Parts: sequence; structure tokens; C-alpha cells
Amino acid sequence: MAVQSKRGDRPGRPRRFYLSPQARDNIAGFLFISPWLIHFLGLIAFAMIFSFGISLTKTDLLTGFTFVGFDNYVRMWNDPLFWKSFRVTAYYTFVLVPANVVVALAIAILMNQKVAFIGLWRVVYYLPSVVSGVAVALLWGYVLNPRFGLLNAGLAAIGIEGPRWLYSEEWAVPGFILMGLWGAGGAMILYLAGLQGIPTSLYEAAEIDGANSWHRFWNVTIPLLTPTIYFNVLISIIASFQVFTQAYILTSGGPNNATLTQVLYLYRKGFQDFQFGYASALAWALFLIILVFTVLVVRTSESWVYYEGELRK
Repeated sequence: MAVQSKRGDRPGRPRRFYLSPQARDNIAGFLFISPWLIHFLGLIAFAMIFSFGISLTKTDLLTGFTFVGFDNYVRMWNDPLFWKSFRVTAYYTFVLVPANVVVALAIAILMNQKVAFIGLWRVVYYLPSVVSGVAVALLWGYVLNPRFGLLNAGLAAIGIEGPRWLYSEEWAVPGFILMGLWGAGGAMILYLAGLQGIPTSLYEAAEIDGANSWHRFWNVTIPLLTPTIYFNVLISIIASFQVFTQAYILTSGGPNNATLTQVLYLYRKGFQDFQFGYASALAWALFLIILVFTVLVVRTSESWVYYEGELRK
């Protein structure tokens, strides 16, 4: 930190120190981010360190801690329910994320057209993403009900017998994926902003070169939307691996653990079986899984994400 004395201080008087403009800017910057730093250090970093500590113990947080080393991690590696929850969560994530990209982008393209009442249509498609959590789970519980649900009634109207959805081991996770698409409006807004940021001159140049609609979409729209797609994919992967509410509210992991997600299994072990040491080990495994896929997307982004005006090496 640069400190300087004011010129002209007379001998015998106490020296007065003044901060340089850069030092004042640095102090102001740290003051502005201090709430986040306090939150991170006090509530996140401390909780993570504490959870790793208790993952090395056998404890219910009430009767004491017994150090067991890495036994909880060895137990997790040999636990079939852990691998079951990983497969369920991965299935949910790797179907929902690309489906969400396609659905949200398709809606954004429709909302980018010049039609009457376009503002109203945008609000209609965005509103569902505002409602989330338990309310959405209960709503979709009625929609997916095999006897009187709206979806099966619609399928019956066209002669198709609907599945048992949340009561079926095969169709329960696809039902959750349909619920996940309910929030596509949030990503739609980002895609719409990206579409409106593409210069029309690029489309005009492509049209002069003889490009048809598909070629303009594939060679102009998609490359210039890749930064938005990249952001949405990254956020969606992180959020999808933490799916919990639907499984907890609607199925409790059933039938036959077909919807046992990793967070729900962690919750069971921690707050129902009071095995907080093992639950902490599960939490760290989930953290590492999300970290691996996040790093994978980030590291591969250089090969498929394009920025306008970027010079490729």
C-alpha cells in the first residue's frame, strides 16, 4: 500500500500521511467486497472445512466424535446405494441439460420473431421459471398422476395410454426431467438476449453468399450463441446434480430407489439416520463429481465456444 507524506510539512510538526489514489481505490474495493468475503469465510469455507473434518469421524453430532480416518470414503465406494444415486443423478443431468438447451433455444427463437403481443408472449414463457421448489413439485405431482393427471389425459385423447410416471421405476426420472424443463424460461431470456446481440450484417453477408435459412442458423446463429450456451450448460450441470426437492416431496426416492438422487441420499444419511460423518463424505463426493464435470466443460470450451472478434490461434 503506497503511503506518502504531504509536501511542505514543517519540521517539528507531526508528519501527516496520505494514501495514494491507487491505495484508496484498493481499500474501497476491499470494503465493497467485504460482505461477500465475510460470508464466504464465515459460512462457506468454515462449513466446508468442518464437514471434511467430520467426514473422517463417526458421529451423530450429539454423542461425540470417533475418528475413523477414511473409513467413510471406503464404505461409500462399496455402497451400492451410493452408485445407484450417482447413476440416477447422472441420468437426470445428462438428459435434462441438452434438452433444456434445445427447448430454451427454440422458445427464444420464437420469441425473437416480430409478431403481435410479443411482450405478452415473452412474459407467459418466462413466468414459470419464477415459480420453483415445493409449489412446482406439487403441481407436477398432479400433472403426472397416472389416473387423473393432465398429461395422461392429453395422451389418452390421441389414443396413447400414458405410463405410470412417478409410480414406475422406468418413467419416474423422465417425469422429473419434464419438471426440469418447466424452468426453461430462465435460459430462454439469456438466449433471447444473445440472439438480439447478433449483428444483422452477418446474416445479410451470408444471404448474399447464397446461404439458406438453415445455413444461416447453423453457421452464424449457433457459433455466436456458444458463449450463452456455454454459460447455461455450466450452470445447468451444477444445478442438476443437486436435484432434491422433486425426489423428496413426490417420491422419497422410490419406487425401489429409482429416484434416489445424491442429495436425497445424503439427506437420508444425515438427517434421518444421523450418520453425519458418512453424510459429509457423500457431500464431498458430490462436490468432487460436480467439480470434475465443471472443469471438463471449462477445459473443452476453447474448442467450441466462439467470441465475436476473437482471433483463433
